[in-house]
Amino acid sequence: MTNSVPSSQAQIKPAAFRRTIDGYQVDLYVLKNSNGLAANITNYGGIVVSLQVPDKNGELGDVVLGYDNLNDYLGSNPYFGALIGRYGNRIAKGRFTIDGVEYQLAQNDGVNTLHGGRKGFDKVVWQTEELDTPDGPALKLTYTSKDGEENYPGTLHCAVTYTLTNKNELKIEYVAETDKPTLVNLTHHSYFNLKDGGAGDILGHELMIKAGKFTPVDAGLIPTGELRPVAGTPFDFNTPTAIGARLASKDEQMQPGKGYDHNWVLDRQGKGLELVAAVYEPNSGRFMEVLTTEPGLQFYCGSFLDGTNRGKGGAIYQQRTGLCLETQHFPDSPNHPDFPTTKLRPGEQYTQTTVYRFSTR
Repeated sequence: MTNSVPSSQAQIKPAAFRRTIDGYQVDLYVLKNSNGLAANITNYGGIVVSLQVPDKNGELGDVVLGYDNLNDYLGSNPYFGALIGRYGNRIAKGRFTIDGVEYQLAQNDGVNTLHGGRKGFDKVVWQTEELDTPDGPALKLTYTSKDGEENYPGTLHCAVTYTLTNKNELKIEYVAETDKPTLVNLTHHSYFNLKDGGAGDILGHELMIKAGKFTPVDAGLIPTGELRPVAGTPFDFNTPTAIGARLASKDEQMQPGKGYDHNWVLDRQGKGLELVAAVYEPNSGRFMEVLTTEPGLQFYCGSFLDGTNRGKGGAIYQQRTGLCLETQHFPDSPNHPDFPTTKLRPGEQYTQTTVYRFSTR
C-alpha cells in the first residue's frame, strides 16, 4: 500500500478545525488503522471530515464529501459527514404526541422538521475520549441534550463511538438514555463517492439494498404510511444496479426527491448486526458494505446538491456527486403507529450499531 498523501488529504490541517464554540474546545482527530486507512473526525457535530481508503491499485483516496476547514461547516451545508439527532430524517409538520402530550418542533424543512431541528446534534460540540481498542483506534463522543432542547422532552445522554477497525471498517456505535419519555432516531450522514471523492458523479456506482419494500412519500418527502413492494419499480436494488440506470423513470415516486430520497424497509433475519447494503464503483474497484442493527435505510442520491458547495481541494459538489446510506428507524415514525417505534423511556437504553466496511474487487 502506498504511503503517499493524496492532495485532498493534504488540504486538511488540524489548525483549521481548532477553535472554541459555545465555550467548548473543537479539534480534529485522526484515526489510522494498521492498514494505513485514516479517518479525520471533528467533535463539532461528530463530523467525518475525510475517510481515506485504498482503490484496487492500493492508492489511498478520500471517499466522503466535506470541507477543508471548520468555518465552512458552520455555515449552511447539507449535513456533510455529520451525526444526526435527536431525530434523523423528517417529522411531519414538526408535531408528535407522547402519552397524550403534543410537542411542536421547529419547522426547518418547509412545514416539516428535518434532522433534529434548527440546531440538531450536527451543530453541537461533543466531548471526546480517544481510545485504543483491540479492534483499532476509536473516538468516543458524548453529549447531553437538555430537557426542552429543540423542544424535545427529556434530558438525553448520548454516546457515539467511531472505531476505524483493522478490518477496514468504520464502525459507529450509538447509546442513549433519557429521564423522560422522548424520541430518539440517531444516524450518520456521510456523502460517499467511491470514485473520486465528489469530483464526479455517483451514477455509475452499483448499489445493492436487501429490501422487499420501501416507504413511499408525499410531495414533502413524508411517508404516506404504505409499505410498498419494490418489485417491478425503480426501487428494487436487490440485484446490484447502477444508481443512474433508472433515474429517468416516470414512476411518480421519483418526483419528490428528484430521484432517490427514500427509506427502505430492510429484510432482516433478527435484531443483530446484519449486511443490508453494498456499493461497488467499477473504476476504482472500491467496494463498501453496510451492516446495521436498524430496521430502515435512507438512500439519498444527492439530487439537491447544486454546485453551491465548494468542498475539499476546491471541488465543486454538483448534483449527484455523493450518495448517503443512512441507517435508521423510519421517517415520521411518531405519527405512524405501525412503524417501528422511536420512543425511549426512562430505564430503557437506545442502542444502534452501523458498520461501513471497505474492500476492493
